[in-house]
Amino acid sequence: MTDIKITSLSNLTKETGNMTHPRRYSTLALEAARLLGQEIKLGRKRRRWSQSELATRAGLSRSTVQKIERGDMTSALGVVFEAASLVGVALFDADRSSLARRARFVDDTLALLPKHTHKQREVVYDDF
Repeated sequence: MTDIKITSLSNLTKETGNMTHPRRYSTLALEAARLLGQEIKLGRKRRRWSQSELATRAGLSRSTVQKIERGDMTSALGVVFEAASLVGVALFDADRSSLARRARFVDDTLALLPKHTHKQREVVYDDF
């Protein structure tokens, strides 16, 4: 069994046996999470909803909404997206048709690529 402990906004520690492996996020990822959280907070306030009201509408606890609005990296992606959609934060594209078009493009592109990726083999120079 793996225990997960939150050590800070940018660290997640997994303990397996006696080994501790800190999880660090890039500055860009932290800034993006914080920005999305701030946009969710702004959308909530524009609707004049309390954190409790957003939590009820999203089926979350108030503390989870607080984590989302802080940009906490341990929040599940699905609940962040649900909160964003409830308060009107545009995810990817503003309208459904352009989102569907983009999804089809990505699906078509992925269909052309190999299903599995492998580490590139090291070139062996055996020319003596």
